[in-house]
Amino acid sequence: MEPIWLKWAKELQTIAQSGLTYCKNAFDIDRYMQLQLIAAEIIAHQSDEDLQKVTKLLMDEKGYSTPKVDVRGVVFKDDTVLLVKEISDGGWTLPGGWADPNESPREAVEREVFEESGYKVETYKLGAIMDRTVQGHSPFYPFHVYKIFFLCNIIGGECKNNIETAGAEFFKIDKLPPLSTARTKESQIKLLFEISKNKTAQTYFE
Repeated sequence: MEPIWLKWAKELQTIAQSGLTYCKNAFDIDRYMQLQLIAAEIIAHQSDEDLQKVTKLLMDEKGYSTPKVDVRGVVFKDDTVLLVKEISDGGWTLPGGWADPNESPREAVEREVFEESGYKVETYKLGAIMDRTVQGHSPFYPFHVYKIFFLCNIIGGECKNNIETAGAEFFKIDKLPPLSTARTKESQIKLLFEISKNKTAQTYFE
């Protein structure tokens, strides 16, 4: 679970962001901006992040505050799983990323898998919908995130690298490499593996 200070900071950011979206009064706008700065100061102080960087991250969020959507493609082959290596932290993860506007969840995950691994895939089942906060990912992230995992089959393509990843490989479920835990956890892979083996298994959700 996330620390209470992060929960409070995220709530302050949500109030400030929504207030700045709809408020027209100059005095209230100033108060919401101050509230946003307090949220940034809390996050920067508690996480040892640069205050200017955190402030810009929060200020760049516009419109009514809603959870972000992280889609992940899950490809199993026998008792192995497809993972890609993140350049940013050197860890391995299920291919995926933020869903973009103007595309369906299916389109988003199939695009992400192709961009990060080189494999063309077809989704066949919604495996799980998880709350990043409940799952206890690290490091801490200042926004609320829903993680959507789709089970997929490879229909073409070949392994390739891109600007975000430095390799795509299949690993045995019981011999996973060091993971990029900000994106994927071992418990998630193992849960999805069990779901994939059971044709009558229901989608896991929180």
